Amino acid sequence: MVRQEILRLVRKAAERAFPSFDPEKVSLEHPEDIAHGDYATGIALALASQTKENPGGLAQALAAELEKEQSPLIEKAEVAGPGFVNIFLNPEALYRILLDFSQGVYGQSKKQKRVIIEYSSPNIAKRFGIGHLRSTIIGDALYRMQEFLGYETIGINHLGDWGTPHGIVLYQVQKHFLTGKEEQEVDSILSQLTVGQLEDLYVRFNTEAESNPELKEQAKAWFKKLEQGDKRARHIWEYARKVSSQEFERIYARLGVHIEHVLGESFYEDKMKDVVEKFKKKGLARKSEGALIVEFEHMPPAMLLKSDGTTTYFTRDLAAMNYRINTWKPHKLIIETGMEQNLHFRQVFEASRQIGWAENVELAHVGHGMYRLAEGKFSTRKGRTIHLEEVLNEAEERARLLVATSESEAEFTEQEQKEIAAMVGVGGVKYNDLMHNPQGDVLFDWDRVLNLKGNSGPYIQYAYARSRSILRQAELKEGSLPEASLKLAPGKVSPEEERILRLLYRFPEVVQDAVDSYAPNMLCEFLFDLAQKYNVFYNTHRVLEAATKEQKEFRLFMTASVARVLKDGLALLGIQSPERM
Repeated sequence: MVRQEILRLVRKAAERAFPSFDPEKVSLEHPEDIAHGDYATGIALALASQTKENPGGLAQALAAELEKEQSPLIEKAEVAGPGFVNIFLNPEALYRILLDFSQGVYGQSKKQKRVIIEYSSPNIAKRFGIGHLRSTIIGDALYRMQEFLGYETIGINHLGDWGTPHGIVLYQVQKHFLTGKEEQEVDSILSQLTVGQLEDLYVRFNTEAESNPELKEQAKAWFKKLEQGDKRARHIWEYARKVSSQEFERIYARLGVHIEHVLGESFYEDKMKDVVEKFKKKGLARKSEGALIVEFEHMPPAMLLKSDGTTTYFTRDLAAMNYRINTWKPHKLIIETGMEQNLHFRQVFEASRQIGWAENVELAHVGHGMYRLAEGKFSTRKGRTIHLEEVLNEAEERARLLVATSESEAEFTEQEQKEIAAMVGVGGVKYNDLMHNPQGDVLFDWDRVLNLKGNSGPYIQYAYARSRSILRQAELKEGSLPEASLKLAPGKVSPEEERILRLLYRFPEVVQDAVDSYAPNMLCEFLFDLAQKYNVFYNTHRVLEAATKEQKEFRLFMTASVARVLKDGLALLGIQSPERM
């Protein structure tokens, strides 16, 4: 990664120029205007505030030491403003990066770190709603980006398949379909129930419970039966889990998402008793109004066991923490869920530290905002939701119309149109979500979700397809350009080409920043910027009809690099790139 090497060089220079200054405090930023360089550091300003020396003189000293490094990466270092040092990358180094990027080589190395990320985690007995999309694709993007950076990454789908809400489903199925039925009749009856029917039963129960609160006790009783191994309760629950999992896998296939380990809350059923005993033994749990709780210094207590002896969400997540850390021994454990669960995971993490499980593990909760309707939050309980499949179907249909009315429509078979529409439609839905800061809410609006123009997935996909069209016309395959093509002398590139050159090299560092900030939207912004800059170049200059052979080969090389970065960048977001549109 270029930034790492430049940072290393600047720190070495700072160590010589300012022996008393901690070089680890050196940081880099990108100037907004490329005329001011590729990187800048304000270390001289920070040091001057401590020593009361002239920041300009300190900056001159740093620039002079940096020049002594004689790095092939750096063309020059200049002092600017009140004490900034602007660093310009050598054009020949940028050309070398083009060579690597056109072949998908980004200078990444294997990191000896293991990262666990939990994401998606839908509740069984409910259809996949638009609200489930955020955790699924934000988590998937973070997973993909960490793998790209060289981490050993383990994905976990923590299905919501245990707890009182599932007592609701058990009670409703028994009441409406199985009352008076013999055990041998159960399978035949259950096999006809769909996830949609199970969800409707859940909504119906909550509607009825508003006027009849006693019904909630029935749900609690049925969950207790499940925990105690009641045969009928187990039978219904197992069917609900099976039919739900089949539905989820079908949706994941459409989204292009695969999660290695499906370990729902029920997986920890036989592990929770041990967790409770460990907290008791260490004196970290106490009785309160019949329940067993864990207390914290700066947070409200969390409940390990309810007064009726049943487990809680907190118990199950502690069992999951213990299992994951003991099984995989990760360096970092990330959990991606809604923002409203922030307190819960702060409690889980703190309890894990108190008992000594997470002493050497970095724990992170990545909380996302919610999709909202104009009238408020989505709610399965109230039956006010939009099912994800409806959105995907509509998106693909609109994309199909877009392809059918394009100038290239005659070139595509019906099957090709269908495949392109799936890539563009699903890609548009995913990008529309990922382009937002994860922590913010997303107001659900059909026109926004399915916008196929401007800052959108289809816009970037089209820029990729356009670049691949040029390479096909030149009869060049991915990565086929020889190194000798880079003959264009420094200073001979146009302003439009230079803007692309001075943006492309940032790709790996943008991915690193997105991972460090748990913010895939940073990668979206980069890809949109690159697509825009390439489209400006395309509309300003000729590639195949360039004035000289040297210029043509350089532009083909740049086009190949842009195509590869757009494709690989979209892939990190879980979005496919059509070769033609």
